[in-house]
Amino acid sequence: MSRVGKAPIAMPAGVTVTVSADNVVTVKGPKGQLQQAVDSDITIAQEDGQLLVQRPSDQKRHKALHGLYRALINNMVVGVTEGYKIQQELVGVGYRATNTGNTLDLVLGYSHHYVFELPTEIKVTTTADKGKNPTIILESIDKQLIGQVAAKIRSLRTPEPYKGKGIKFVGEILRRKAGKSASKK
Repeated sequence: MSRVGKAPIAMPAGVTVTVSADNVVTVKGPKGQLQQAVDSDITIAQEDGQLLVQRPSDQKRHKALHGLYRALINNMVVGVTEGYKIQQELVGVGYRATNTGNTLDLVLGYSHHYVFELPTEIKVTTTADKGKNPTIILESIDKQLIGQVAAKIRSLRTPEPYKGKGIKFVGEILRRKAGKSASKK
């Protein structure tokens, strides 16, 4: 069995999970509600405060879907109880980030601003403390959506390997290269 798929999903207090007839899983919690369509071969059972994801056979396709849907449902449960938070920092002279509501305005060293309209499910805040790099803080209950948006923001100016300038995740360790002067010895 799949190590991920056979692990039960713990149900925290205040979280309700319903599975409709067309295999759509709905998870409701204190922070909101999420839905995920599940393959018709995969079954979801609730037993004494836990969710179990089961597959009908040991076919390669069923094994792949087993772990996938267990991970997706677990991410939904964690999202509606705790939520997800991603922090990114802008490293570079003159790089700035400001937001008004769900509109993110980025100055990244180009001749123009990037104005980025975020989905309504994501809450964004920006900080610009003196002596520190500007940071973008994204919060949401949907792990897939917040990861996709963070990757899109990062792709506007990926960190370069020589000086490290660009948009990077807080705590990320970048692999740096020596410049051309390092080879002259």
